[in-house]
Amino acid sequence: MSSFITLTPNFSTSLVFPISNPNKTSVLTANNSLFLASSSSYDTSFKSNFPKLISVSSSSFPSTSKLQCVSSSSSSPSSDVTPSEFPLLPFGADEVLVPTESKTLHLYEARFLALLEESLTSKNKLFVHFVLDPIISSATVSGTSFAARYGCLVLIENVERLEIGALVSIRGIGRVKIVNFNQADPYLKGVVIPLQDSLPDSMDKIVSDITKLKESLYQLNSLQIKLKASKNESLQTQITNSLRWAEKESSIYCDESFIPSVAERLSFAGLQPVSGFSQSEAEVLQKEKLEAMEIKDTSKRIEKTLEFVKQNTSMIAAKLAIQSLGVQ
Repeated sequence: MSSFITLTPNFSTSLVFPISNPNKTSVLTANNSLFLASSSSYDTSFKSNFPKLISVSSSSFPSTSKLQCVSSSSSSPSSDVTPSEFPLLPFGADEVLVPTESKTLHLYEARFLALLEESLTSKNKLFVHFVLDPIISSATVSGTSFAARYGCLVLIENVERLEIGALVSIRGIGRVKIVNFNQADPYLKGVVIPLQDSLPDSMDKIVSDITKLKESLYQLNSLQIKLKASKNESLQTQITNSLRWAEKESSIYCDESFIPSVAERLSFAGLQPVSGFSQSEAEVLQKEKLEAMEIKDTSKRIEKTLEFVKQNTSMIAAKLAIQSLGVQ
């Protein structure tokens, strides 16, 4: 079984022009209800049994809410790139997507199906997955503010048409910063620039670290495929799937500045769920993903990911020991 996201937004918005806030950030006002996505296990009975949605309705906000383009404090955009415009798909703060990660979306709301069609008719089949993150507003500013954070350019890998909407498989490519919202109707569209790691002082250490990480990832995968998993769990090949995608030569049709280096891609590959994750372990993964999106040093991210992978390997080994004893 594969995991998927269901989107049913009712996003009534209007763009604010000209932009006139002191921080010179793009602002988009939302005056109606906004429905975000939540993860669920895909079931063939989904047509009559939709998963629970994270709903952020008009009653949850003051009459005017603001979405601001806010950059990470640690990541820096490339200075020699040309900004590009892409469709934008918003998610809740617990749905960050990292480069190399795959996810399946169930889209059936009209405006997001329109977003899908535009992405498919373009040469690159790309859009931006980003997180709406509540931020503390100034006492002088009315309304609740949301930062547009953790942007990730994604590639549409597969589309399965359904009686109601479509299942869309996407792959995270690289981090981006949203610098401006250009369109709100029928769906969000904005200008983005790539965010990439700083150049390393020494590639020798990077190569050594990558070798250790890959060995640990293959070890973890070889253990978890032995673990009995419930039929509702995600496929047990997410780690090797991300690893192989990170290593292959990119054939994506877009400005090459949006494509991270192989080393940077590999540094994200271990940030995947493994079999038998508990709620608390899933929360740890979420924290690791958020931190990884903020880091701009490839070696540092590899070290943190390697530590995370080793912890998961120990966890899986312990569960296998229990499984061999027939203890539930």
